[in-house]
Amino acid sequence: MERSSATGGAGGRREATRQKLYEAAVTLIAEQGFSATTVDEIAERAGVAKGTVYYNFASKSVLFEELLRHGVGLLTASLREAAERTAREGGSRVDALDAMIRAGLVFIDRYPAFTQLYVAELWRTNRAWQSTLMVVRQQAVAVVEDVLRAGVADGELSEEIDIPLTAAALVGMVLVAALDWQAFQPERSLDDVHAALSRLLQGRVSGGR
Repeated sequence: MERSSATGGAGGRREATRQKLYEAAVTLIAEQGFSATTVDEIAERAGVAKGTVYYNFASKSVLFEELLRHGVGLLTASLREAAERTAREGGSRVDALDAMIRAGLVFIDRYPAFTQLYVAELWRTNRAWQSTLMVVRQQAVAVVEDVLRAGVADGELSEEIDIPLTAAALVGMVLVAALDWQAFQPERSLDDVHAALSRLLQGRVSGGR
């Protein structure tokens, strides 16, 4: 799960090591669950010494918490960039929401194991990282809320919409539809899935024109 920018020197090497640990952890935890995954397995999968894991993260729980921060941070950044790019190109707020849907699908297509973990963790309430999960979730949803709020303010969207619930519904729609796509309809292309969700967004699922 790589960030687009790179740093040099010791900081760059440490970041590269953390990236390898994130990749190893997300793959193993997706395969066998958090409790069954050991630090030894994470180190072996990442190709590093066990001590390297503890040098970068105080514990397995801290590693997973940072993994959630990192992954949802990447998703949030991709959503924000999609909205900002649409604005620069003169698109509408609905165009921005549509671009964010596509950005979310691209992210999930690139990081399916992380997305599975993230969605699963949203339903659990007894984890040490629950508060962190709620914070990063809200950061992602807030990007969508901002576009909705701006759309209401300039009259493009109805004042009657419930902004927090609508934003959460749009993010949830993308997450669940993408997981269903990958698990049960893998033959469908990303363009197909995006087109279906785009029609929902723009209210074109009824028989009217």
